[in-house]
Amino acid sequence: MWRDLAAIGRHSGSGGYRRYAWTPADTDCRAWFEAQATGRGLNYEVDRNGNQWAWLGDPGAGDAVVTGSHLDSVPDGGAFDGPLGVVSSFAALDELRARGAAFRKPLAVVNFGDEEGARFGLACVGSRLTAGRLDPDDARALRDADGVTLAEAMTRAGRDPGAIGPDPERLAGIGAFVELHIEQGRALDLEDRPVGVASAIWPHGRWRFDFRGEANHAGTTRLADRHDPMLTYATTVLAARKKARLAGALATFGKVDVAPNGVNAIASRVRGWLDARAADEATLAALVAAVEQAATERGDRDGVGVTVTRESFTPVVEFAHDLRDRLAALITAAGPGGPVPVLPTGAGHDAGILAEAVPTAMLFVRNPTGVSHSPAESAAEDDCLAGVTALADVLEGLAC
Repeated sequence: MWRDLAAIGRHSGSGGYRRYAWTPADTDCRAWFEAQATGRGLNYEVDRNGNQWAWLGDPGAGDAVVTGSHLDSVPDGGAFDGPLGVVSSFAALDELRARGAAFRKPLAVVNFGDEEGARFGLACVGSRLTAGRLDPDDARALRDADGVTLAEAMTRAGRDPGAIGPDPERLAGIGAFVELHIEQGRALDLEDRPVGVASAIWPHGRWRFDFRGEANHAGTTRLADRHDPMLTYATTVLAARKKARLAGALATFGKVDVAPNGVNAIASRVRGWLDARAADEATLAALVAAVEQAATERGDRDGVGVTVTRESFTPVVEFAHDLRDRLAALITAAGPGGPVPVLPTGAGHDAGILAEAVPTAMLFVRNPTGVSHSPAESAAEDDCLAGVTALADVLEGLAC
């Protein structure tokens, strides 16, 4: 499975993946998922929001156990973020069948669409729509960098954007959702453990900072006469790092758009996107407010206007304690090594979106370097296999 999936959407220059929603690479990933489902005799379907499902048993029976993740990527992302969860889900099902497990509940593997938000700027679109946490009209109006709307992209890919929206009946039939994911940090590596259980997801969001200045000639305009938004932006980037460090939080400007974007021109506009995360919502709100204040104060000095727009926000997610504790007990009981590590994460996931509607939990597989959202993202094969075994043990305990 890993070999078959590995080449899809990989960029020859960077070595990273560019599997963006509703592109040819995404279509190829979806074809791979369908082949894995039908090859195992599972009932394959695509829901109204473009999420793919592979069912063992009757989906209408209720109290289903669902596992899976996503197949799309960030720009030049790694091979494991998302796909490891989908591949491991199919592998865990294979393991359970090899054990001769008797299923008493329906089991499904899912691939949620557009989890990373790399193309349209909003993460977890597929799961947000399903859970009723994204207005369908707002979703259809999302645009990529080329001005293509989500509705247009779905239509070109053969899906009906008019059908998207909440899917409460589907969610009501799910008794538990378990997502396996590579850890996006080094906590497990520092504890020398291959697998862990998530306790919570930090609150996080994306904010767009617009800096409006005045275009002018870089070679003739006196420094004193400039209204340079790039200067204000650069100062804001440094302020975000300092404010995050003081708050024990995280703040990153990872994307920037400049106009007119000429080497010998002072910019007229700089638009930067802030990703901010913290252990609690009060800390996060204070952090973003402090960064905005720093930007505004510097803008006043530079003669630059500053506007901040919140584009997305996900509150803190506490995974269902009973399900989380049961997962930890099932993994510990199945193997040596003592209690399984239980750890929080600053990364968002489909499991976090669904947590308000269904009991959800997450398993993490060790990431020896902690690097993620990068071609250098990696995991050892033995650890990945340990993750499959742990997921199989969990699914057996929940569904068999």
